[in-house]
Amino acid sequence: MPKRTRFRIWRTLATAAAVALPAALLTPAAAHGTPRESRPVYSYENAVREAVWVDTGLDGDGDGRTDRVAADIVRPREAARQGRKVPVIMDASPYYSCCGRGNESQKKTYDAHGDVVQMPLFYDNFFVPRGYAFVGVDLAGTNRSDGCVDVGGRSDIQSAKAVIDWLNGRAKAYTTRTGTTRASAGWTNGRTGMIGKSWDGTIANGVAATGVKGLETIVPISAISSWYDYYFQQGAPLYDSGPDWLSNYVESPDARAKCAAVQRQLAEGAPRTGDWTPLWTERDYVKDAAKVRASVFLVHGMQDLNVRTKHVGQWWDALARHHVERKIWLSQTGHVDPFDFRRTAWVETLHRWFDHELLGYDNGIDREPMADIERHPDQWVTSPVWPPNGTRTTLLRPAPGTQAGVGTLRLARATGTETFTDDPRHGETDWAAHIDQPTPDKAGFTTAPLTRPLRLSGTSKVTVTATPTTTTAHLSAVLVDLGPDTVRDYADAAEGITTLTDRTCWGASTTGDSACYKETRAKTADVGFTVVSRGWGDLGNHASDRRGEPLTPGTPYTLTLSLAATDHVIPAGHRLALIVAGTDKDLIDPPSTTPTLTLDLSRTVARLPLVGGTAAFARATTGTPTATPGAGHLDGVRPSPDAHRIPGEVR
Repeated sequence: MPKRTRFRIWRTLATAAAVALPAALLTPAAAHGTPRESRPVYSYENAVREAVWVDTGLDGDGDGRTDRVAADIVRPREAARQGRKVPVIMDASPYYSCCGRGNESQKKTYDAHGDVVQMPLFYDNFFVPRGYAFVGVDLAGTNRSDGCVDVGGRSDIQSAKAVIDWLNGRAKAYTTRTGTTRASAGWTNGRTGMIGKSWDGTIANGVAATGVKGLETIVPISAISSWYDYYFQQGAPLYDSGPDWLSNYVESPDARAKCAAVQRQLAEGAPRTGDWTPLWTERDYVKDAAKVRASVFLVHGMQDLNVRTKHVGQWWDALARHHVERKIWLSQTGHVDPFDFRRTAWVETLHRWFDHELLGYDNGIDREPMADIERHPDQWVTSPVWPPNGTRTTLLRPAPGTQAGVGTLRLARATGTETFTDDPRHGETDWAAHIDQPTPDKAGFTTAPLTRPLRLSGTSKVTVTATPTTTTAHLSAVLVDLGPDTVRDYADAAEGITTLTDRTCWGASTTGDSACYKETRAKTADVGFTVVSRGWGDLGNHASDRRGEPLTPGTPYTLTLSLAATDHVIPAGHRLALIVAGTDKDLIDPPSTTPTLTLDLSRTVARLPLVGGTAAFARATTGTPTATPGAGHLDGVRPSPDAHRIPGEVR
């Protein structure tokens, strides 16, 4: 998504094999036994490059004919000659012409015949020689497609679903945008995997939620699971622009001239009140998780403040309830592609995932740990399942301390109140930096220094009972790890990476499409605290997540805030903090008034998913604390002795 928040190892993995190789060698199937890995045996330079326009069956732009979406295809020529049908890897995107894809903002380029020359990203370079086709779909209203952009709605999803239907013989496609010559997909077996970052990954989620046959797996990276939660959280507005702005941002000039009506519908259907409307119901994929047939390999940055990890938690949990095959990577980055924060491991893992899901190779990836989690920059651990076995919801309660607004966090219920006044000039980093000081804009509650590490894994909820002095109020709840560390600098413009000048190569190249990309390294920062998770809401939504109402000053209201999913270990010697405040600067908009709120601590509670549950918290908050560890080395790699191994974690 467009960002609107603050904030040489030379390696050639593959070159194309000579076309003159015997046909037997060009077949990925091993001569002896079942293959475990696809090999680069097809020529990328001689690959078929073609474009088709798939009929979506919709007339989004109202021109009297059904919309056709452009699908650019790169596929191995030799496979077709052998009569071998290949699976498809697809990235459906609105960004191929307006904005570009990847860290280097690549756009599609075309030859004089209109066939793709440069396909953004490495997917075609790497996978086409290995016996896959790659299909890059322009969403309706973008680049060379008809129709209008409706930001995650029916047209967006149908843009990609129609292509899968065509690949499986259930839809029509044509060799030109307006012609009548039909295009055949006889070269594919129809087995499709969708991949993409941000809006692209969101489309993968939405298409999977239709249950379309032929979609075998999706790999959503930093993707939305419900569009309401991109713009609001429980009534609190997260951005100062709506889906109509986003539609206008990506639409082609031709579409923009035709799609004023759709723009109006988007604006009118997404009022800044934060109330749930039918527009959001159409764009909520979580509700349709039961329809998902595809496996899901999900990747997300735990510090992504663009597409926040609330999208991860609710989607993951819904898929788990319906027993969908799942895998997950959680990084310390912001809105960053794994190709740019863990490149070698990512390409190898994605290769094995697609081989297993699309080619049916028994390579064991389905029996490996479900989760990879970045603990420190470039230091990863795994969990057999996620959240780990033994994770239990633990109730922690705020209690008053000896100074106003500086309290404690414990298991026992407390009484008393704390008061703060909304100050939109401040946010979570201001609050955390002054956690041990009385400030008028927040109430903070901390544990004593932990005697053992404590692991938080999953989605937290904080129930707040507050009495406002005005008719409107917004609330923020923030979990903080208080203690020094070295982390990826997610608040930097590049959100945790530095782009270098050296390039590494990931597949085969042609003159017009290089497989070589600039390397990156972790950009780190030494910090005194780490915000672990945050959540927001409008107190006017106390009775319903879907509709707010004016508050009566002096009346107490109870609201449960859902915090962003995470996986974080608070080390021994650090403290865990809960902060409750008003407007979180640059992350939510302030209310129309400036309320003072009084918290009823007896009716305020944090429900945290702790590995080991209540017993683990009790052990970690008793005994003699160890010395607070210093910040890690600048490269972020810090050895972890076995004595501090965290339950449920494999190193």
